[in-house]
Amino acid sequence: MTGTAFAQFRVEITGVGLTQLPVLIAPFKGEGQLTDKIADIVQANLSRSGQFKPLPSSSLVLDEMSRPDWPALRPLSAEALVAGSVTRLANGRFEVRARLWDAVKGAEKADFKDQVAAADIRLAAHRLADWVYLQLTGTPGVFNSRITYVTKSAGRYNLWVADSDGQGARSALSSPEPIISPSWSPAGTHLAYVSFESRKPVVYVHELSTGKRQVVANFKGSNSAPAWAPDGLSLVATLSREGGSQLHRVSLQGAPPQRLTSGSINTEPAFSPDGVWLYFASDRGGSPQIYKMPAAGGPAQRVTFTGNYNISPAISPDGRWLAYVSRLASGYRLHLMELATGQVTAVTDSNADERPSFAPNSRLLVYATKQGGEALMTTTLDGRIKARLAGQGGDIREPHWGPVRP
Repeated sequence: MTGTAFAQFRVEITGVGLTQLPVLIAPFKGEGQLTDKIADIVQANLSRSGQFKPLPSSSLVLDEMSRPDWPALRPLSAEALVAGSVTRLANGRFEVRARLWDAVKGAEKADFKDQVAAADIRLAAHRLADWVYLQLTGTPGVFNSRITYVTKSAGRYNLWVADSDGQGARSALSSPEPIISPSWSPAGTHLAYVSFESRKPVVYVHELSTGKRQVVANFKGSNSAPAWAPDGLSLVATLSREGGSQLHRVSLQGAPPQRLTSGSINTEPAFSPDGVWLYFASDRGGSPQIYKMPAAGGPAQRVTFTGNYNISPAISPDGRWLAYVSRLASGYRLHLMELATGQVTAVTDSNADERPSFAPNSRLLVYATKQGGEALMTTTLDGRIKARLAGQGGDIREPHWGPVRP
């Protein structure tokens, strides 16, 4: 990847969850030598998840070897305590250590250790936050994952890759022509996207570690909306090579595309996590709605029935939820459907939301919105906790949440 982000994001967290675990994150011993403070990163991650209520802890002087003064801490009503240290090693790397205590019982719960290069302190902090999240909820965290998104500024488009909190963004591609629909490969090593650099929409697959690109769909007409199959061996994209916008399975090995739909406009494909179903938007019923069909092709079933304009389907990695954008009289809002029951709830109260994408653990969503200016937002599924990842320097759109890094 090339270039650093033109601006850092600031995280603004709003809302109150129904049940949040009070947790103390003590300042880490030795982190004064660091630009990025480990305790602050961990606290911000946990806050954004909606599962935790971080408590004021700047006055605490603790590390992983401390014996906490539990009677003195009891007035803070914490249920968990995290403390640790960061040490610069002789080889220039940093060692991060931490301990987690059950603050109610005053008992040690687990220990953490990581070694990273100086440039990867934020990575270690995200790993630590994931470890704390797992220890306290039993569910894997997602802070050590990445997001991708597109900006337009001063007549140029940039495809960015950033940490899950929006920090550390680097440009994977810059172009005077539009870039749309970025999509993470299942392994998190490649991005598929559509670029107009040849003055028409073409689907590329981009290897992030090397910058190498492969054209995978450059057929007559439009090539758009790529979605990775769960096995990472093919894509489904919307092609108009035979007239109309139809879904096709596209091989990464160059085999001829396989047409999956016919008639009407069929676009925005999204796989179920098991690869059995393909969800997509279609106007076959007269207005855009979300349908599903077997991933190999076959009869389609309508999925959305609330509202007369529903687009941009995203399926949660656990297969339980469908997120999508619905047009209401007040604008475009993010909605969530529980697939087993068909129950639909509005997640946002803004009026210009677009392209929802689930976190790897299915507990959060990222989306773009124009509320208060162009921004990326994350939200809990109940919509109670939202974090605004507000950048500067242009329109921000087309987010997609990638897998957790090894």
